[in-house]
Amino acid sequence: MKLSPLALVLAFPLSAGVLPRANAQAMSDTKMQSPSQQDAPADEMRPPDSDRSSDTFAKKGKAAFPPKPAATSAQMLPLNPRDRVVQMLNRFGYGPRPGDVDRVLAMGADKWFEQQLNPASLKDAALDSKLRDYPTVNMTPALAAQVYPFVTQVDMVTEGKMPYPTDPLDNAVMEVQVAKRVANKTHRDADGKVIAKPELSEAENAAKKQREKERATQLAAQLLVLPRNQRMAAIVKLPVEDRIDLTRNGNLTGDQHNLLTSGFTAHEREAFNAMSGETNSAYFLRDELAQARILRDIMTERQLEQVMTNFWFNHFNVYMPKDGDQWYTASYEREVIRKHALGKFGDLLLATAQSPAMMVYLDNYLSIGPDSLANGVDPRNPDAKRGGRGLNENYGREVMELHTLSVNGGYSQGDVTALSAILTGWGVDRVNQGGGFAFDYKRHEPGPKYWLGYRINEDGTATKIAASEMPKQSFGPSDQVATPESIKQGITALKILAASPQTAHFVSQMLAQYFIADTPPPAMVARLEKTYASTGGDIKEMLRTIAHSPEFNSRLYFHNKVKTPEEFIASVFRATATTPDNPGQLSNSIRDLGEPLYNKLEPTGYYLTADIWMNSNALKERLNFSYNLTTGRYGSQKFDAPKLLAIGLMTPSGSGQIMPTSTQSALPATPTPGAKRVGYEASAQEAAPTPPAPRVGPMVTMRVLETTMIGTPVSPQTNQLIQKELASQPESADPVGMLNLLSALVMGSPEFQLR
Repeated sequence: MKLSPLALVLAFPLSAGVLPRANAQAMSDTKMQSPSQQDAPADEMRPPDSDRSSDTFAKKGKAAFPPKPAATSAQMLPLNPRDRVVQMLNRFGYGPRPGDVDRVLAMGADKWFEQQLNPASLKDAALDSKLRDYPTVNMTPALAAQVYPFVTQVDMVTEGKMPYPTDPLDNAVMEVQVAKRVANKTHRDADGKVIAKPELSEAENAAKKQREKERATQLAAQLLVLPRNQRMAAIVKLPVEDRIDLTRNGNLTGDQHNLLTSGFTAHEREAFNAMSGETNSAYFLRDELAQARILRDIMTERQLEQVMTNFWFNHFNVYMPKDGDQWYTASYEREVIRKHALGKFGDLLLATAQSPAMMVYLDNYLSIGPDSLANGVDPRNPDAKRGGRGLNENYGREVMELHTLSVNGGYSQGDVTALSAILTGWGVDRVNQGGGFAFDYKRHEPGPKYWLGYRINEDGTATKIAASEMPKQSFGPSDQVATPESIKQGITALKILAASPQTAHFVSQMLAQYFIADTPPPAMVARLEKTYASTGGDIKEMLRTIAHSPEFNSRLYFHNKVKTPEEFIASVFRATATTPDNPGQLSNSIRDLGEPLYNKLEPTGYYLTADIWMNSNALKERLNFSYNLTTGRYGSQKFDAPKLLAIGLMTPSGSGQIMPTSTQSALPATPTPGAKRVGYEASAQEAAPTPPAPRVGPMVTMRVLETTMIGTPVSPQTNQLIQKELASQPESADPVGMLNLLSALVMGSPEFQLR
């Protein structure tokens, strides 16, 4: 059975009406126009013909994303109760599972929402069971540093500059890492010339690998006769060469590996995995954290908490591959982001500032006050000599530009320098060993700072001052010496940022953009600002403001947000009731679609607007993913289309779509006036030529799948293209194969890309 996705991909220039996130304040001032008001040529305003190449669509740029139409009384009609539930499940979660819409409708949408605002009240047994396979996500950074050392640490142990770990498991890992490092080390002769290693032939390499596999199988057989709780102790006692053969990736089959490790404790499993890697095995931490995240997206009952955890992680982004952040990112997400995701914004801001992950990512742990004790300046010692070290302004700039005030927040370069001085001493204890946050007063720039119209003293007291009273320099040489109490200066500055009207506007803008529209309606932003100011930045109250707003509950802003790759893949598995058997492959797919988790280098995080994620190539790749998943071409992942159809038929919404009396009645209806879907301007008349007469069975099935998986009517053009694809299949096609194809077409359709 062959899939030809090009027609489906090219037929829809998505028009989610968006602008990039780069300047949130500029976005709020952008006037929205109707597509009829645009200056684009008529050829660019109509859907491309199905025989055009993908490049034609991709090169259109912004023409493919005309701003959404201005609000009209018809479009601002409130959603009906069912569509309101669909809206909530799509925006405050990663999409409904089959039956969720009916369940929440019966419960009451507002009751479901309040439960989501209190995630501790929701049990998550299925997810908890699945996450037991990922113990690194709950490791302390110090333990992660021991089990997954950097190559520099391995070198220090190899050279005798650092002792071997005292813990037997960690010591066994280090012995393996040292042996691998020595084997790979470049050797030189007395003249300093590199001694070339003899290269094995292809046949010799194959024979070597076969010997390793045979030895690993032999060792595994010997270990499996031991009680489970004695196996790792026996592995630790093996010669290092045997440990390398036993643990090396690919030497044991999957079944052998699972049998051998099934009784391991979390620490034992991590030690076994660490021995299987090369000298820098910290990539295991990244892989496991990314896999655990997509599992949470798909499986958690605490959907809103997960949505907000991912939202705030993106807002306060850190790049996991950077230095010690490979050890710190899991605890950063767990103890900082998730813990405060539904709390007060000011508490979240302070927690990120006192996180080793943020201090390492933006280099604040390297910043030293020019007049600090650490730089050799001591007013009590007239012979003290100033050193050459100074400020690092990365965090001081980004905390204002990206975390709070925004790029147009009214601060100057002098304010960046002053805040950087205020935050000197904020760093990390034993950064190369996974230590925690620490304030080193010896690195802190002493004395008062003049910043954002305030004088902030060392004890944290802040006084508003007039612009005329501002000194030319925001700080300078001081006769004071910093003390441990000097940390209060930074805490006060962060509180001022959290309480700023500019921060209230920026945070409100970001929330409205994520939950309402890429170009947020100014009235919605203003309402959120008011809530922020009256509640002290209470995130729950801001979410309540969104959930009960006329915009969120209107037809205009229904099903108009394009899913990111992560949101798309999570929604596929939820919408099809598919159990994620291979989260590693899912993480790789998210990466391949352009959103590698925990791997965004820039502090901006990923932009969340449609123009970043939706183009003809992206649609084609998403459809290919859907087709591979449904047809058994996605690794070992199981997909059960008959089960999905059965679930759809058994739910009230799914069974209510069946009208077997005629082919026409089985086709999805055209949306009613006033319910026009934002993002699709093509009408039935503009669609491709009338397809061949559809077969009733597939059309009934299509309607059930669309209702079950999308929850809202699709455009006539989508249905005609799906019908055309089905008509191209032979009459003798396998029914299950046809069902798989239908499932792929529905989840690959443009409508499924929206939430």
